[in-house]
Amino acid sequence: MENLSNLDYASYLKGWIRTVPNWPSQGVMFRDITPLLQNPKTFRMLIDIYVHRYMLEEVDLIAGLDARGFIIGSVLAYELNVGFVPIRKKGKLPFTTVAEEYELEYGNATVEIHTDACKAGDRVILIDDLIATGGTMMAGYNLLKKLGANVLEAAAIIELPELGGGQLIRDAGLDVFTVCSYDGH
Repeated sequence: MENLSNLDYASYLKGWIRTVPNWPSQGVMFRDITPLLQNPKTFRMLIDIYVHRYMLEEVDLIAGLDARGFIIGSVLAYELNVGFVPIRKKGKLPFTTVAEEYELEYGNATVEIHTDACKAGDRVILIDDLIATGGTMMAGYNLLKKLGANVLEAAAIIELPELGGGQLIRDAGLDVFTVCSYDGH
């Protein structure tokens, strides 16, 4: 039986994240969380980190960013007994939406949220799998603010500090929590 009493959870979970070189383009080191999610122990450990962080906070909703933020966010919302709100890529939500465009490394993208996804004053945790340049997280943050939500924190499994996204989010006045980080891209 594995001894977990002195376990460094961040390092342990990081060991389950696969690095795929040159995907989706040359020079990119893609951080694949699939192995971490496939293992029931590491998936539970990951969710438990977030549950323990937020269980004593007054949280009304978890907002997950398309698509891996849906996986983590919906399970976290269930565990905290709060609602879940999807923030999706443009054209995927069936009801009236509000949109936010943001810059990618090569072009622009847009995310949307239902106009009734939250109400003014709702206390929300915004979650995704990774913070790189911060564009997607900032777009989600801006959408939630447009609806009057109080975003308590941006959370992710991974931060890539060299790309500056975490700092961009912090500079915008939003706290950031990540489980682990990687140097380089």
